[in-house]
Amino acid sequence: MTDQIKSIIQSSIDVKSAVLQNEQIIKNVEEAVNKILAAFQNGNKVLFCGNGGSAADAQHLAAEFSGRFYTDREALPAEALHVNTSYLTAVANDYSYDVVYSRLIQGIGNKGDVLVGLSTSGNSGNILKAFETARNKGMITIGFTGSTGGKMLPLSDVLLNVPSNDTPRIQESHILLGHIICQLVEEKYFHTR
Repeated sequence: MTDQIKSIIQSSIDVKSAVLQNEQIIKNVEEAVNKILAAFQNGNKVLFCGNGGSAADAQHLAAEFSGRFYTDREALPAEALHVNTSYLTAVANDYSYDVVYSRLIQGIGNKGDVLVGLSTSGNSGNILKAFETARNKGMITIGFTGSTGGKMLPLSDVLLNVPSNDTPRIQESHILLGHIICQLVEEKYFHTR
């Protein structure tokens, strides 16, 4: 079992090394930082969505902005769209699970807001619909996906496509990239560094 544990850790390191060496991903992280920073500076908000583990990651990253990352500071307007379980279950039951995020974007999304969608495949139907609605409203879309970007590729203003097809390794890199974005936005917004 020791060898298997080491092999899994090495797989995670290998994916992160591939991210580190991918200049396009690094540039896209910088672009994501700039777009989120501009949204906050302009009085807009950042919304997050995902399914399963990606929903947990979406909620985690939203909390880094609305709570704090490194610095004791005022809250930033960020929220994960799935945290209202009454809304989520009502819309899934009355309409379809595919519209749980797009319907909420219709109601609370504004031009200049940012929608961050996490999907390891890039093909989650409810996130695709949310991105379509967000773009129709003039929102900025940032996609966190696996290697190909899937169907989110053409719908993402900024795409962070981790070079892997292994769901756990992709999600580990999503949190790494998300934490980098949170740290840099916080530093730039609050002029802490």
